[in-house]
Amino acid sequence: MDFSFQDLSGTFSVADIAISLTLSLVLSMMIGWIYRATHRHVSYSQSYVHTLVILGMLVSVIMLVVGSNIARAFALVGALSVVRFRNAIKETRDVGFIFLVMAIGMAVGTRFYALAAIAAVTICLVVLALQRFNLFALNVQRQVVKVQVPADEDYTGAIQDALIAHTDEFELVSLESIRGGALTELMYTVKLKKGKEPGELITALRQRTSGQRVTILTGYDQTDL
Repeated sequence: MDFSFQDLSGTFSVADIAISLTLSLVLSMMIGWIYRATHRHVSYSQSYVHTLVILGMLVSVIMLVVGSNIARAFALVGALSVVRFRNAIKETRDVGFIFLVMAIGMAVGTRFYALAAIAAVTICLVVLALQRFNLFALNVQRQVVKVQVPADEDYTGAIQDALIAHTDEFELVSLESIRGGALTELMYTVKLKKGKEPGELITALRQRTSGQRVTILTGYDQTDL
């Protein structure tokens, strides 16, 4: 009994379909686990990882359908062009993982099984190495300082005196009127002096701003008084 499927672009068997779906599933899940293991921020989404797995399998099926038929490839591009995605990608590395599973799905769907497996394993090892050795990290620790002061007085000089005493460098990045004009919020980027703690800077600023609110953002941590 012949279980092959004949279409305009050629022939593929049930075995081709099974191998493509299985291999794309295994490789996409491996990529998903690598993404989960190397993710370090609060924007992790289980739904995104599920999408990576589904996308890898879907692309492999699409490549089986398209085969070597150029007309069918253009028709597919036209059909997919009507799809619009509204969700914003939170991190640039997420885009890289999307392209990775798409590339693996394309390789599997065109039956370059060895290429797909070797490329997936190699790139995943590279991702692990980048994360493990923290390559290309810029070791500059800067904080964001937000200071609220009454709008009817000029506290700029007093704030700068505190910043000069506690930081190596600082820069005013925004000046905004809040609370219906009752307060002015100043935002600075600063680099604390060695041995200085955020709490010390907060205390110094509050002493010079009539006890108004002061916030220091350090990476994903926030000190607020």
